[in-house]
Amino acid sequence: MASVDVNKKAPDFEMSDFRGNSFKLSDYQEKSNVLIVLNRGFV
Repeated sequence: MASVDVNKKAPDFEMSDFRGNSFKLSDYQEKSNVLIVLNRGFV
């Protein structure tokens, strides 16, 4: 599993939101904080 370094820039990635719209982390580069919630769903 990859680890995260504190006080380091996060790697850019692209994914889809719950509506199917694609977005990249770099789209929020001007924001000071970004919270991404990953929901695995229910089985």
